Amino acid sequence: MRNTEVKLRTVAIVGLAVLASGCASIKDHRGYLIDPALTESVQPGIDNRLSVERALGQPTFKSQFGKQSWYYVSVDTKQAPFTRPRTRDEKIIRIDFDPAGNVASVQRGGMEKVVQIDPNGDKTPTLGRDRGFFEDLFGNIGAVGALPGGANGGGSGPNGSGPNGS
Repeated sequence: MRNTEVKLRTVAIVGLAVLASGCASIKDHRGYLIDPALTESVQPGIDNRLSVERALGQPTFKSQFGKQSWYYVSVDTKQAPFTRPRTRDEKIIRIDFDPAGNVASVQRGGMEKVVQIDPNGDKTPTLGRDRGFFEDLFGNIGAVGALPGGANGGGSGPNGSGPNGS
């Protein structure tokens, strides 16, 4: 009897360990892998587009309008089981170029510039009336396709069923 209890406990412990391993958090990295030595080597007035591209590679994205800027974005996320991923760390390197293609400025930022938006969970007021479950379920019974030709039995004349009386 004692031997079966030990086996049962062992199976229960192994089962709980397997279940618990499925509930582990997921860590993920997206975007540019920042190497501090390389990013610190980019200097305004010294580097140009070609030297930046050789040192850091292609940017995550480039500005399309206005001043020419390159952005290198790095995002680390963490996701607990049954939830959406949340940003743990974010780093953005922005390199501005002058019209000649030389580095004008290098700016580094991170989570301090991220704005947390908390949407309001209340309902938006709308015109109309509140309908209950049964009104939604049975509300159109008899309203659609009741009698062909309308209430007077005919399909023509001013009392017909068409949109213009036909």
